[in-house]
Amino acid sequence: MNLMTTSSFDLKNYLSSSRALVDEALSEYLPSEKSDPAILHKAMRYSVFCGGKRLRPILALTAADVCGGDIRDAMPAACALEMIHTFSLIHDDLPALDNDDLRRGRPTCHKVFGEAMAILAGDALFAMGYETITRHTANIGPEALANVLKTISIAVGSHGMVGGQVADLENEGNSNLDIQTIQSIHARKTGALLKASLLSGAIVASATPAQHAALEIYGEKIGLAFQIADDLLDILGDEQILGKPIGSDEKNQKATYPKLLGIDGAKEAARRATDEALSALEIFGRKAEPLKALAEYMIDRKS
Repeated sequence: MNLMTTSSFDLKNYLSSSRALVDEALSEYLPSEKSDPAILHKAMRYSVFCGGKRLRPILALTAADVCGGDIRDAMPAACALEMIHTFSLIHDDLPALDNDDLRRGRPTCHKVFGEAMAILAGDALFAMGYETITRHTANIGPEALANVLKTISIAVGSHGMVGGQVADLENEGNSNLDIQTIQSIHARKTGALLKASLLSGAIVASATPAQHAALEIYGEKIGLAFQIADDLLDILGDEQILGKPIGSDEKNQKATYPKLLGIDGAKEAARRATDEALSALEIFGRKAEPLKALAEYMIDRKS
């Protein structure tokens, strides 16, 4: 099974159709709200199905597709990435971290279910991500399965997303940050899981070393562009479209690209990163149209 592409690429349709495939699979993999413990499963499904873009699973499926694989083989890893991403959002929103009341225009998990249940829902989604990969990934060999698990684990752990979150907390209020430190924080906090999404799809599709290397570069650059866009949206975004208040970075004294580079400088940095991401895709030829469009979407999105 392949994701449909056309010569005049329609990103909106591509995202919509891909999101529908992911949501169908997520609904199948996640426990029913009626199964015990019902309150936990309700909290998990509430957080997963609250309007996310499904960017990480779509990147995994697209990478598998452009490398010649079958997206059905990549779907368990794609859904696992969304579960793990959702775990991180639930925990980020907690009072001990970002203390956010809204996520995508809806009350955050802890506001609906309480802090204790939100913590447990995040824990369960983290574990269920790995369960989903190991239980449902049937058509790839044990070596590829192990590589997918390793790739995602490294991206999430102390050298990846969690470590980046720690560095972000430690540097709140630090007015002496340089660009290298900010890049290091966000390469781990945001970029690592985006890159792991692409590489997971590549592994499932038995990508060549050259394809794998190209996607690694592409992932690093779109991760940078994505974070800069996030920083800019927190200043320039529309709260109604974002589904959450703007200005939280300034309120929490976060290290951001606009704070260091200015708004125009941050926009230029995002454009450079996007151009470098696009250059990395030359090896794929016209098959890279979806990835090219996704790279542009990273810096043009409104939410």
